[in-house]
Amino acid sequence: MGNMTLDDLVVPDTATSAAALEVASAYHSPALLNHSLRAYVWAAAHGTARGIPFDPELLYVAALFHDLGPVPEFDSHTVSFEEAGGHVARVFAAGAGWPAERRERLSEVIIRHMSSEVDVSADPEGYLLARATSTEIIGSDLDDFTPAFRSQVLEGHPRLDLAKDFLACFQIQAERKPDSSAAGAVRSGLSARMAENPLDSHP
Repeated sequence: MGNMTLDDLVVPDTATSAAALEVASAYHSPALLNHSLRAYVWAAAHGTARGIPFDPELLYVAALFHDLGPVPEFDSHTVSFEEAGGHVARVFAAGAGWPAERRERLSEVIIRHMSSEVDVSADPEGYLLARATSTEIIGSDLDDFTPAFRSQVLEGHPRLDLAKDFLACFQIQAERKPDSSAAGAVRSGLSARMAENPLDSHP
């Protein structure tokens, strides 16, 4: 990452991005809102450093909406939380005037963030978001970022009680939807992996 700082990243300054932040702020807890904002930062930083072309606005809106599926107002008893979040994002994007193809892309990026592998050439935003959320929750690929950059990100968007909120959210999803990706993550030892995340021991 060299000497990259937050100032080196493109944060989209569009009406849709501002509206997405307003919606995310209204429905997320402070910890989950910060988590979503950090997810964009890790994703954009990795894409920028590695020369991966990506659409900043698409990635930003996807990052803000990727965990809206489990919140009470949007929680679904029939589909996984990432699918529910994709539906919410699609409706939002329609209201924002995005064309059908771009709305579909937004939904795909959100759904794929729970995939173990995403083809960067086919879906760069999905790849970057999946990688970033893994960094956020279990500390994967932290060596991609310098200690100085990590400190800047965590000071700008503190983790608060994310670990507690996030694990509780996934456990509730797992209980109600045993075939979901969240349930699979819980069964595979999510709590233990989260407990070892270096980001949560940051001073």
